[in-house]
Amino acid sequence: MSGKRNYEVGYGKPPRQTRFQKGRSGNPNGRKKGSRNFNADLDEVLEARVPIKENGQYKTVSSQQAALMRLREKALQGDQKALDRLVILAQQRSEEKEAQSAERILTEAEDVILQRFEAGLLARTVTGVQKPDGEEGENDG
Repeated sequence: MSGKRNYEVGYGKPPRQTRFQKGRSGNPNGRKKGSRNFNADLDEVLEARVPIKENGQYKTVSSQQAALMRLREKALQGDQKALDRLVILAQQRSEEKEAQSAERILTEAEDVILQRFEAGLLARTVTGVQKPDGEEGENDG
């Protein structure tokens, strides 16, 4: 070992002169400012408006909606892959709706209990009581 350094060098402890310098990035050529990720690009593409002809009339819809309409059209014409994909999408959406509707709604009695509890907490806060569960507060001995 050299007599000049008085610190340990080894695994996870590189020599000081080779460590990252303060104020200097470890990746100076990193991601450019304003560059976008895949999800941002995908959202933009799916939201882009495209003209379609439906029932003899032109209208503009989002690319996402146009793709779904095209999938529906193919499924109704007998394309088995399109039908399978449409059924899978419909099933996933149905499960999502079911999960959202399954969120529990409080009964009137439960709502009253929560309101009393909230009022009790507010009252304790105003009077300065520290811990309602038996722990010592500031004034306890």
